[in-house]
Formats: sequence, structure tokens, C-alpha cells
Amino acid sequence: MHIPENYLSPSTCAVMTVAMVPVWARAIKKVNAELPKEKIPMIGVGAAFSFLGMMFNIPLPGGTTGHAVGGTLIALLLGPDAACLAVTIALLIQALLFGDGGILAFGANCFNMAFLLPYVGYYVYKLIVGNSQSQGRKIAGAAFGSYLGINVAALAAAIEFGIQPYLFTDAAGQALYCPYGLGVAIPSMLIGHLTIFGLAEVIYTVAIYSFVNATAKQEQDVKKTNKKAVYILMAALIALVPLGLIAEGTAWGEWGADEIMEITGLSYVPSGLENGWALESIFPDYTMAGIPDVAAYILSAIVGVAIAIILFRLFAAAKKEKTDYGTI
Repeated sequence: MHIPENYLSPSTCAVMTVAMVPVWARAIKKVNAELPKEKIPMIGVGAAFSFLGMMFNIPLPGGTTGHAVGGTLIALLLGPDAACLAVTIALLIQALLFGDGGILAFGANCFNMAFLLPYVGYYVYKLIVGNSQSQGRKIAGAAFGSYLGINVAALAAAIEFGIQPYLFTDAAGQALYCPYGLGVAIPSMLIGHLTIFGLAEVIYTVAIYSFVNATAKQEQDVKKTNKKAVYILMAALIALVPLGLIAEGTAWGEWGADEIMEITGLSYVPSGLENGWALESIFPDYTMAGIPDVAAYILSAIVGVAIAIILFRLFAAAKKEKTDYGTI
């Protein structure tokens, strides 16, 4: 679901980024106002789980791949505004360091995965659970919320892909950016997400949500996250990320300009895709020079997780405490 560089026109990227600015501003304001200073680092933990979830690529017949995102999971644990910030940071780390998702397309990727996914998932969960304390209803809410959340995000990405050939063509009528219209983009994106990838999101969300709730400590009639258990789970996921290397192929719509003709059978390479701007990532596709792929994948996971956690620890350190007399 990561939209790469040059699959969307610069103007589309600009519109999507502008659309995200008020979302980010609101999320920062709400988190700053409502989340205690000591809980801010847990957003980094949420970002780490999202980053790790996106490293577990799952194959689909036909050669394409996909993954879970974990946006609804974070929203259920910390709220949708915190989830928005967590997934945003996870996507930023992926784009800057690993070339997973475009820099110009960052706003679009955040709109889909850091905005639509966690907010839709969270409010579907709230609609299903209501005021009930039933654990079964909470699990059902987490399952349906995460499933609908990732599919709404996939539909949005498909529309962003699919409008490109109608709006941006060269003098010969050939697409400048993504060459596939809505009739191809929507089913291509949704088939995988309505089936395997949606199920992966449900399993990832429900499993970790249940684990966190089951291991939470009861302190003065309030459940508090068992951080030790959470970090042990995170370490286990880091050790297991090489499973994501088993899936061969590339996610739909994430082909490089050098492979799009060979993989898709397209008779030309869109000029905007071929000649557009690109950032040379430090660890392209989670690889590191001279290091075996499995080790590089694990090291990439450690780097991504560490950056996410450190960033939100720094944010927490910079946040001023509120007292009865105001801010100190």
C-alpha cells in the first residue's frame, strides 16, 4: 500500500500533503492536551509495532505482496490521534531510510495509513462495543475495525493511483505517472486487502491487543501496560521479521521504473515515473552492503524500532508538565 515516488503527480502529492496538515496539527494538539507525559513514549512503542508489522510481507497468488499496518491496534491502545502520529513516524522512517514509500507521496501514504486506517478502525470498534465491557465484543470490534480500516485505506490508495492516467498524460496520450485507471487499480488493490492482507491486519491487531490486555497490571483498580511484556513481544517480532523475506515479488503499484514493463507487460514506461525525482535511501529495501539479507532485515528492524522509540522519548522529555497552577 506504500505509494512509491513518481506514481502520483507532484500536484496530487501536494494536495494530499496539504490535506494531512490539519490532521497532524489536530493530532499533536489532542495528544499534547490529553495524553500524560509518561504515556508519550508508548506512542513510540506503537510506531515500532506498526513499523514491524509492515516488514512482514505476505505473498498473494500472482506475485504481489502486502502486509499489516497496525493503525487500528495503536488507536485502540492509545487513541486515534496518537495512532495517527505513530504511523506517521513509522512511514517517515521507512521512506527516509529504507526507500519504502515515496518522499513526495508521503502525504498520500499518511492520509491512507495514518489517517483513514486508524480513525475508521477506531470508530468502527466504538460503534460495535459501545458501553459494553464484554471481552468478546471488544475482540469483535477490534477485528471488524481493523479489517474495515485497512480496506478503506487500500481503496483510497487505489483511487489515488487510478485517477492519474485520466488527469496526467503526454502529447501521445500516454500516462505520465501511474498508468492504470480506476477499473484496474481498485480491484487490484482491494482483492488482496479484502482477503489475505485484511486477514493479516485482523490477526495482528487482535493478537497484540489481546496480549497487551492480558498482560496488563492491575494497579489501584486501573489497568496499566506491562511494559516488560510488551518489549519482550517486540523483541520476538524483530527476531521473526526475516519471515517477511519469504514473500517474493513486489506489492501492486510499487514496481520500479526499470521493472514495470517486464512485470506488468506495459508497452512503455511513463515518462514521469522514469524521469521523476527520487531520493537515494541509505538502506534500500532493508538491505545493507556486505551483509546477508536475513541479518540486514533484522538490523533494519532494530534501527527502525530504536528510532521510533527514541523520537517519542525525546518528545516526552520536551513536554511540559501541567499542574493546578498551569504549565511548568
